[in-house]
Formats: sequence, C-alpha cells, structure tokens
Amino acid sequence: MSWLDYIIFFLYMCCILGIGYFYYRRNRSEEDYYVGGRKIPPTALGLSIVATDVGGGFSIGLGGVGFMMGLAGSWMLFTGLVGAWLTAVFIIPRIKKVDLAEKMLTYPDFLRHRYDGRVAMLAAVISGIGYLMFTGSQIRAGATLASETVLRQVPFGWDSFSFSLYAMAFIIIVYTVMGGIKAVIYTDFVQWLILLFGLIFLAIPLALREVGGWRALRATLPNEFFSLTNIDLSTFINWMVAIIPIWLVGMTLYQRMYACKGPKEGRKAWFIAGFFEYPIMAFMGVFLGMCARALYPELIGIEGGQELGLPRLINEVLPIGVTGIVAAAYFSAIMSTADSTLVASSGNVVGDFLQRIFLKKLSHKQMMRVSQIVTLILGLIAVYYARRFGTVIEGVFDAYGFLVAGLFFPTLGAFFWPRANVPGALAGMLTGGIITNILPWLDGKLPAALQTFFFGAELWPVVYGMAFSAVVFVVVTLATKPDTAVSAS
Repeated sequence: MSWLDYIIFFLYMCCILGIGYFYYRRNRSEEDYYVGGRKIPPTALGLSIVATDVGGGFSIGLGGVGFMMGLAGSWMLFTGLVGAWLTAVFIIPRIKKVDLAEKMLTYPDFLRHRYDGRVAMLAAVISGIGYLMFTGSQIRAGATLASETVLRQVPFGWDSFSFSLYAMAFIIIVYTVMGGIKAVIYTDFVQWLILLFGLIFLAIPLALREVGGWRALRATLPNEFFSLTNIDLSTFINWMVAIIPIWLVGMTLYQRMYACKGPKEGRKAWFIAGFFEYPIMAFMGVFLGMCARALYPELIGIEGGQELGLPRLINEVLPIGVTGIVAAAYFSAIMSTADSTLVASSGNVVGDFLQRIFLKKLSHKQMMRVSQIVTLILGLIAVYYARRFGTVIEGVFDAYGFLVAGLFFPTLGAFFWPRANVPGALAGMLTGGIITNILPWLDGKLPAALQTFFFGAELWPVVYGMAFSAVVFVVVTLATKPDTAVSAS
C-alpha cells in the first residue's frame, strides 16, 4: 500500500472512532446502549443486519469458499435470504407484540417471558459464550486482512499477524465500548454502503481486468467452478442447519428487533437484509475468491491459504488510492460484525446476569457504565478465541454450532407450541449443547455410527446436536406438566 492508501485508511478509522465517541456522549441509559431507544429506521436497520450477518467472517471466509469451490459457494449466503425472510413473516409480528408490552433488551428476556428465569439464564450463558467466539472470529478476520495489506511490515520484531490481531482488537473494542448499539447500527449503515461501492465499482472490475477478462478466468479455473451444483449434499445440509437457525436465536438480531419501532418497520428491515445477502453479497464474495485463485494458484494446498487470496488481491492488484478505499470497505464489514457480536455478548452478561442478580439498585447511567466495562473485559477475552481458530470460517461455524444446537428448538417451541414447558426447554438446551461439543472430542467414532443412521452423510456435530435436542425437547415436554404460560402469538 502507498502513503495515500495509508492516509485514506487512517482517516477512515478515525471517523469510526469519532462516531463511537459521538454516541458515547449521547447515550443516557442501558436501553439507549443496547436497543437504540427503539427508534431505529428500517433502512439503517436492514443494512445493519446484513452487515452484521455477512461481516468479516463471511467477507473474508466467503472469498475463501469461492477460492475453493467457485460459484457454488454462494449457497452459503442463500441461508441468509431464507432465514431473514422467514423471520420477517413469522417471528417479527410475534416478538414485537411482546416487546412493545414488556420492553425487552435481550434474547433471553423473551425466554424469561415465555418460560422462566432458569431457561433465560441458561440461554444467556450459551449466547454470551457463543457471541464471544463469534467476536473472536471477526477479530481474526481483521487480522488476516491487515497482515496482508496495511500491516505487512510491523515494528518491534513482531510477526505481522500477531501485531495485526492486537491492533484490530484495540480498534474494535474501544469503538464498541464507547458507542453501544447506536454507534453499531449507524456505522454499519455507512460501512455497508462503502463496502458495496468498493466491491461493485472498484474491486470486482479491477480484479477481473488483472486476470485478463472473463474468458481468461474461464480458461484458468476448472469448469465446475462456474456451476451452482458444485457442492455435495452433506455440505449443503450442514450450511442450512448451522446458519438458518441463527435467525431465531441470535442475540444481535433480537436487539435489532427491539430497536425497530414496530412490526411493519421490522419486516421491511429484514426483507432488505435478505435481498442484500443473496444474491448481491453472495455472488460478489465468491467471485472475488475465484479471481484470487486465478491470480495466486500457489496458495492452493497451503493451510488457510484460501483466505489469504482475497487480502493479497486487494493489496497487490488495486491501484494507489483504490487499495485504501477497498481495504477500508472490508474492514467495515469486519467491524460491523465484531461490534455487534461484542455488544450482544455484553448484553447477555449485564442484562441477563449482573443486573438481575447483583446490580438491581443501580441507576440507568451507572448501568450504562457497567455495560461499557463489561464490554471491554469481554473484548479482551475474545482475543483468546481469535488466536484459537485455524481459519476465519472455522471460527464462524464453531460459534454458530455452539449457539444453535441447543437453543433452536426450545425457542421455536416458545413461539409456536403452546405445550412447550420449562423442563423440556432446559433438557433440549443441555442435550443439544452437550452433544455438539462432545462429538469433536471422540475422534470420529460416534459420528461414524450416527452417519449410518443419517444415511451415511458426513454431517457436522451441530446437526446431530440439533436432532437430539429436538427429540429430547419434545419427549420431556410431553412427559411433564405444561406451564401456565402461553405462546407468543
């Protein structure tokens, strides 16, 4: 990168931190900090949703998937279209009816309303840890991009990746601690517009020119890279099962449901999000990954090499001035997810644990300061997860699996099954979570046996975890007395 690119990038980061400080001065309560005063307009909310969902994991990770399998990798974000539109039609009208009456702040608040405090507390623990893992994957995405672009040369004898990891963690944590959800949503809105502009008008045409045009790309890559059927059934099932349920149990999404004014505005926001996920971002992301494979075939076979192609393309192919803009665009995507997931984890700890058990008598202003301190501490913990993951996309799916395995069916029952009760919900959550986290430690023995039951498909642990969670949830619910609570309808 040239000095001009560094200036552009530096000014961009200063603007982001400035927005965080602006809302730091304007936030007056934990409701402002976590749900934006419930007055966020649908367009800003919709672009914030897609920016958060796609983010760094699916920006850098999707480029890696395109690098490995071509256009068929776009099916990964087809899950976003399905999940967003199902939520818009079936969930938002129900959740907003409850929210307008109860003034909820977190996803477990809904489960507390429908079940009881025990279910909400268990969900808060699962959600808080899951979103810490998710934040770690985003910090790693930022470090992967930075180490190949703006921070290839670093001082003090550090290796480029480690220095980039801590630098990105510092920016993300400080900005999120200051601004809360308002800073998150409004910067998401701006950042997503920057990302779209950078990809559509700069990165894609310039990368294609460097490859030599469409014909050269077709001649360089295998024919199957240009087919949407270049995906096996097991991978397709794994993606659908791991990703679509997050739209029902995602703390970041519930915060945005609560942040919208009413059901009409919420549905509009979710329809916008689904459209921008698929086809727009899906095909742009994998196409850039395909261009990176054509330009850097030496990365094939290197561990994690598929996720280095896109950052290298940005750094080496784009002209002076453009590199800074496109790098800033990708950092936008990374930050838009990292800030949201960090606020979500903080909301679980503060709203579902500290405030209800230890800090009941604090004022709104004091609770906001506690929220900021907790966000800072959790951000530091997320750095540990960032170093633990092998690739960005691995981190994303580990976090998704942890979140959805036990939470999905008890939450689905909370919305649509009046018979659902506390014992069933607790049993379903514990079963799904335990099985999903135990299977990877069994060296493939139990998964092999389960594959026979599932017709030999090579499925991820989360699929088995969800299946057993569903069975246990239903069986225990039917075997115990129904709650006096009724479904959210």
